[in-house]
Amino acid sequence: MTVIVRHLGLQDYAPTWQQMQTFNQQRNPNTDDEIWLLQHPPVYTLGLNGKAEHVLDAGTVPLVATDRGGQVTYHGPGQLIVYILFDLKRRREGVRNIVTRLEQSVIDYLASKNIQAAARKDAPGVYVQGEKIAALGLRVKQGGCYHGLSLNVDMDLAPFEQINPCGYPGLKVTSMAKLGLNDSIKQVTEDYLGFLCQQFSIDEIRELHG
Repeated sequence: MTVIVRHLGLQDYAPTWQQMQTFNQQRNPNTDDEIWLLQHPPVYTLGLNGKAEHVLDAGTVPLVATDRGGQVTYHGPGQLIVYILFDLKRRREGVRNIVTRLEQSVIDYLASKNIQAAARKDAPGVYVQGEKIAALGLRVKQGGCYHGLSLNVDMDLAPFEQINPCGYPGLKVTSMAKLGLNDSIKQVTEDYLGFLCQQFSIDEIRELHG
């Protein structure tokens, strides 16, 4: 089946989350899978397993309790958000496989930029020299999944210091820009999409902008 890829630009977190929930509720066995590529204005999100004590000082940044897995993380401009709205029943895949594929897509993409990255069994995400560059969190409901990953491209990393990222006190966070890569988020989005499609054996996409 064709996968629809939506380039959504900068979108507020809460309405986007609600749209993902609605999509998943209304989909049927013939609904195409979708990938949403976007950025969010500054926001902290607290996953289903999230504990409020991991938010040290949110300040003026909104905090949203959401329905993805995982703990607390930060989203902001300059971070690529990749939401996957997939029919897991049709794909015959479990959430662990989906997480592994997402991690590997980022690892392979960064390898193409000569950055050696790795996943960790104890903490989902992608790390470069022990510092987190991509965070993951999914929600599976009615046989479908939504939410996805965030990849730090060129963003203000200071807000991560106000939380225990993903529930790990002292966890350091990095970005592609911090590692010396100056590709625009538009370029990163285009390049990364190929690795994502490869990892999920997607050979036909229809791209929609706006």
